[in-house]
Amino acid sequence: MSNSVAHGGRILSGMRPTGRLHLGHYHGVLRNWIELQQTHECFFFIADWHALTTAYEEREGISQNVWDMAVDWLACGVNPNLATLFIQSRVKEHAELHLLLSMIAPLGWLERVPTYKDQIEQLRERDLATYGFLGYPVLQSADILIYGAAGVPVGEDQVSHVELTRELARRFNHLFGREPGFEDKAEAAIGKMGKKQARLYRELRRRYQEAGDDEALGEAKALLESQQNLTVADSARLAGYLDGGGRTVLAEPQALLTRAPRMPGLDGRKMSKSYGNAISLREPDAQIEHKIRTMPTDPARVRRTDPGEPDKCPVFDLHRVYSDTDTRQWVETGCRSAGIGCLDCKKPLIDAVKAEVGPIRQRAEALEDDPEQVRQIVADGGERARDVARDTMREVRAAIGLDYRQR
Repeated sequence: MSNSVAHGGRILSGMRPTGRLHLGHYHGVLRNWIELQQTHECFFFIADWHALTTAYEEREGISQNVWDMAVDWLACGVNPNLATLFIQSRVKEHAELHLLLSMIAPLGWLERVPTYKDQIEQLRERDLATYGFLGYPVLQSADILIYGAAGVPVGEDQVSHVELTRELARRFNHLFGREPGFEDKAEAAIGKMGKKQARLYRELRRRYQEAGDDEALGEAKALLESQQNLTVADSARLAGYLDGGGRTVLAEPQALLTRAPRMPGLDGRKMSKSYGNAISLREPDAQIEHKIRTMPTDPARVRRTDPGEPDKCPVFDLHRVYSDTDTRQWVETGCRSAGIGCLDCKKPLIDAVKAEVGPIRQRAEALEDDPEQVRQIVADGGERARDVARDTMREVRAAIGLDYRQR
């Protein structure tokens, strides 16, 4: 597992459309995306097919949820000039690669995915005895592999899914990565790199093969990612040529553990719409103030004159997210000495959350007033995504023997 991808490397991430987003999504995912888009080639997709794996009986709301999510992403600062935003089901190649990967995915691998049994246990009221639910990690692997993503930002609970993706890519390459004349084609591809870059590639390859130098392997892969004059097929060949094996048709991604702090909800639990303890990214100021003013506090502090314990108070959990050191110190001292009341403590939070949500809400309202702009952004992103996905699928079909081109 890696915690970094080379500058400019491709990143892939997505979300299931479950409705309007809240501050937990913003602090847990979107702020990270906004940073990544500045330094990497980012593909962000709305996973509408994945929404059907557990909620196919609630499909009526998916369409509206998709557009709400697109608006929220854009309002938070995901920039279509820096990142590719698209809807999963608009790129049919995801489904084709999912189908082909399902042909080689061992059943035992899917049954051992940790979240499989966990979700069956947690979602007992839903009918999850479907192939779609069992096979959703394969669809998730297709989502990643079809873009040749170098990195996938995930929380710890999703690392196993990226590892499954790596195993499926490895299995596919082992089964279908051999081709006639592989070495000759790889040598010809090296010649396209230019003398200086070709010499560097050969030296890095030698260091890795003769001395097992993993650093050289990483440098060689980064070198290939930077080559603009190589076809997808040539890049795949040279990636496979590094270890002397066959052609790497599907690149193995790295799991990038994201800085996703636990965003506390209004009741002290993790912020979640299902718990009813969330603040929406489009929450009106009056509602923000009402929700924070009515938050529960330290239960031992019954009267204004009773001292409290900040570590037992959900409000202080939010101060850890929003307040600077001086404010937190003021809260701790004032609470424990009964020098301030609970409403005094909440006032800086109300101001901080309003200041954060206000600009997002205003941008979202402007985007809602211009739905055609949002649809065009997503359509343009879909075209860019399809171009990459089609290239990958041409290589996949050729590797399997399904291209049927005249010879």
